[in-house]
Amino acid sequence: MPKTNDAALDTFIAAKTEIDAMMARLAAHSADHFGYNPEEVHWGHVGTMEHYRARLREITDMAFGEGEHAA
Repeated sequence: MPKTNDAALDTFIAAKTEIDAMMARLAAHSADHFGYNPEEVHWGHVGTMEHYRARLREITDMAFGEGEHAA
C-alpha cells in the first residue's frame, strides 16, 4: 500500500485557509485605513503602520526569496 501524505495535506490546507482569512481581514482593515480617521493620523499611528509593514515585509521576503532571504 503506497504511503500518502493525507495528514500533512489536511494540515497544510487548514493553515492556508487560516492565512487566507487573515489576509482578507487585513485587506478590509487596510481599506478602512486600519481604523484610523485619515484627518486625525499622528506619529503614533505611523509607528504602528511601520511595525505592521516590517512584519509583512518579513513574510513576503520569506515567501518570495527576497531581502535577507534572497539566494
